[in-house]
Amino acid sequence: MRWKLAAMAVVVGIGASVPAQAHPHVWIEMRSDVVFNDQGMIQGLNVTWTFDDGYTQMALDGLDTNGDGVYSQSEIEPLTKENINSLKDYGFFTALRFNGEKQDIAEVTEYGQIWSNDKLQLHFQVPLKTPLDPTKGEFVAKVYDPDFFIAIDYVKDEPVTVIGNMPQSCKLVVKPVPTDAEIEETRTMLSTKGADWKPENNEDFGALFAQPVTIACKA
Repeated sequence: MRWKLAAMAVVVGIGASVPAQAHPHVWIEMRSDVVFNDQGMIQGLNVTWTFDDGYTQMALDGLDTNGDGVYSQSEIEPLTKENINSLKDYGFFTALRFNGEKQDIAEVTEYGQIWSNDKLQLHFQVPLKTPLDPTKGEFVAKVYDPDFFIAIDYVKDEPVTVIGNMPQSCKLVVKPVPTDAEIEETRTMLSTKGADWKPENNEDFGALFAQPVTIACKA
């Protein structure tokens, strides 16, 4: 079960279908932080999701155990643990790559969830199993649902920041959302490919539509 999302719709993998045929059922506004350690190595990605009203209402159903109209941390905690445990099966919808190669992630241990302004907000850190030296290549982070069941979009203001000791020669770049014309061009390209075609670097189809965050350093 997709952390209470299965109650809203049946999740179907994209398989060989064209992404244009899929439509999201849950909407998430996202912020993230690229986390550096004291040695200037990239150690992971902080992710904060604010869920839409529909999912919030559905997920909180029955959790106000004392009936006071407020969802306390103790009331939300079981949902939070369920979310994190289930997200693990999907790699936390997070793809971290270095010089094109997908990087392994470690156990997610830093996480939490709050209810504020009638919204659920979940935050967690996706740690790299092995910290990366950003001066040795390009780091790219993408957060997305490859099945297009969940729309995960960055907020407009300060969508991504840096935490920690990023080397001065490095720069954070949040690449723009693909335009409608670019999306249509990608869809047209996909329609010409066979069922066994795969994007470069063994990415999935969803990665073609995801907004990348990069860290690149001058030589």
